[in-house]
Amino acid sequence: MRSARIEPPQRLRRAVHSNDASLVKRIIGSHPGLIHNPDHSADGLSNSNLHLAASLGHLQVCKILVALDHEKPTPALNDNHQTALMLAASAGHTEVVHFLAENDPATILRRDIRGKDAIMEASIGGHDTVLQILLTYVPGGAEAAVKNADIDGNTALHFASSNGHLLVLRTLLAAGADADKKNVWSWSAVAYSATVQAEVYFKNLVAEVEKRRRAKYEAEEGRKGGAVRIVDQETSSAG
Repeated sequence: MRSARIEPPQRLRRAVHSNDASLVKRIIGSHPGLIHNPDHSADGLSNSNLHLAASLGHLQVCKILVALDHEKPTPALNDNHQTALMLAASAGHTEVVHFLAENDPATILRRDIRGKDAIMEASIGGHDTVLQILLTYVPGGAEAAVKNADIDGNTALHFASSNGHLLVLRTLLAAGADADKKNVWSWSAVAYSATVQAEVYFKNLVAEVEKRRRAKYEAEEGRKGGAVRIVDQETSSAG
């Protein structure tokens, strides 16, 4: 009895699942129209080949797909308007995030249908290394990026706080996140602290960051004042 023939779209998806980069390349070479190959199954969300590879952390498959222009002219989006980078950030796949962020930094600021970006996804999952990579490559700088909010007004800091991710809280605050920013329900990030201990830690972090900023400001003002005094002394001597 002959086994049923597996169609190219299914074979390609299986190759991505099994992290067989060479097979992925061969199948797409024979069937270039399958470069995206969206998953139209009930729970597939129209995820493309790159979405699947990124969500599984399959770096070599991701590299092959990007080299074959999977993300041109624009990044592929699933039904929730999520990019492959968002899925990799959510799952904490450091190497894939590094590759995708470096390949197209603008993708870091892409928003899904709820207004969340890759930085928020990393914060939800508590993936501090992933977060640091994203903040390194994000266009416009980390300070502006960590102040972005979703459609409910929640920032990455809100998500990190509500999930009890203390390392992520520290990274976000150090990058310039606004601890006082409130969402549409007028709740700040500290109000979502997962535990009493987390709330105490959060408040101490905020105080520590504020102390450092104040010390930096005073040091800069001191240097400016010193420069003025030197000029005054030179002028006085010349007179």
